[in-house]
Amino acid sequence: MSEAPTAASALPWRETPDGVELAVRLMPRGGVARVERVAEWDGRPVLKVRVAAPPVEGAANHALVAFLARALALPRSAITLVAGDRTRVKRLRIASPHAAARLAVLAEAHGTGSHAGRNRAGSRD
Repeated sequence: MSEAPTAASALPWRETPDGVELAVRLMPRGGVARVERVAEWDGRPVLKVRVAAPPVEGAANHALVAFLARALALPRSAITLVAGDRTRVKRLRIASPHAAARLAVLAEAHGTGSHAGRNRAGSRD
């Protein structure tokens, strides 16, 4: 599967009445916590995020929530893991009226364009 976005309008979040739902492709043991880019995973857009924590006993999930809270200037309590507790692709609910705008700035700062990495079957990313 290709990891480059199929269209500039393909966003990994959708607005809800109380904020947004965000699709994330988490890369645990990925070094310093950071957003990689918006990519495509199994035909849908995701925000690729790296965290240093290992995928053990929820440590990577907690690190993801803490990182997103800092990056979006929101309290941790505003971010809830909705699906993907034990998988790398996760869905989070972000309860904030400003979440979509803040995510747009975050995604733009980390590029939503082309990607030089390999596809899902490749080893590098």
